[in-house]
Amino acid sequence: MSDFYHVSSSPHVRSKDTTGRIMLYVIIALMPASLFGIFNFGFRALLLILVTIAACVASEWVFNKIVHKKDTITDLSAVVTGLLLALNLPVTLPWWEAALGGVFAIVVVKCLFGGLGQNFMNPALGARCFLLIAFAADMTNFVTDTYTGATPLAAMRNGEAVNTMDMLIGRISGTIGETSVIAVLIGAIFMILMGVIDLRIPASYIVTFAVFMLLFGGHGFDLNYLTAQLCGGGLMLGAFFMATDYVTSPITPGGQIVFGICCGILTGLFRTFGANAEGVSFAIILSNLFVPMIEKYTIPAAFGQVRKAKKQEGGR
Repeated sequence: MSDFYHVSSSPHVRSKDTTGRIMLYVIIALMPASLFGIFNFGFRALLLILVTIAACVASEWVFNKIVHKKDTITDLSAVVTGLLLALNLPVTLPWWEAALGGVFAIVVVKCLFGGLGQNFMNPALGARCFLLIAFAADMTNFVTDTYTGATPLAAMRNGEAVNTMDMLIGRISGTIGETSVIAVLIGAIFMILMGVIDLRIPASYIVTFAVFMLLFGGHGFDLNYLTAQLCGGGLMLGAFFMATDYVTSPITPGGQIVFGICCGILTGLFRTFGANAEGVSFAIILSNLFVPMIEKYTIPAAFGQVRKAKKQEGGR
C-alpha cells in the first residue's frame, strides 16, 4: 500500500513545541527568581543551584545507563527539577543534603516510576518534603548574615507584624526562590504569554486560598494579613511553577479548576490548623494523589455520547 494512504496512530495534530523547548521556557521563566535569590543571599545560593542541577542531571544519566534506557537529559526536565528544588531550599542547607535531594527527586520520584510522564508527584516537591522529614532542622534554618529573624509567616503565627512591601520585593528570609513575589510573577507572565501554562490552576488555587483565609484565618477581612499570606511561604512559586506541572496535574479543564481548589483548601488547612506555617509543598503533593480520581469524574463525554441514558417518558 502506498504511504500516501497510510494512517498513523493518533494524535494527528502535532505541535512544534517539544519537551525540550517547553522546559527551556520554564528555565527562562525561573531566571528572575533565581537571579534575585543569588542577589539576595549571595554566592551560596548560586552554589546550591549548581549542585542540585548537577545532581539531578547526573542521576538521570547514570540511571539510564544502568537500566539501558535512552538518554533523556537533553530534554532539560532534569535541569528544571534541579532548579526548582534549589529555589525551594534555604540557602544555609549543607550542599551534600541538597545533592541528596536531587538524587531522590530523579531516582526515586521520577525514574523508578518510569521517567518523565510517569511520576505521580512533582519530583522537586517530593525531594523537598523528603529533606524536610530527614533534615528538619537544616530545612527550617533561615538565619543568614543578612536576615536573622524568622520567616514572615512564622512571625505572623507568633503575633508579630510583617512588612508586606518587603515581601513583594523580597527583602525577607526564606528559601532561595520564594522571597520575591515580583520576580516570580515576571516569570509566570512569561510562561502565560508563551502558552506554557494557563490560569486555571494558579487562579483557582490562589482565589480558593484567599477565600479560605478570609473565612477561617482568624483575622476577618484584614487585607494586610491576607496579602502577607499570599506573598509568603512560596505560594506564588508553587501555584505557577509546581502546581501547573503537566505530568502531575489534570489535563481536563474542569479537573484543573478542581485541582487548584484542592491545593488552595489544603494550603489553608495546613497554615491555619497545622503545625507548619507554610504548607504549600505538602498541599500540592497531596493534591497530586487525587489527580487520577479528579480526571475520572471531570473527563468530558465523547462527541455523540451521553454519560447516562435518559429515562424514557411514560415510566419505561
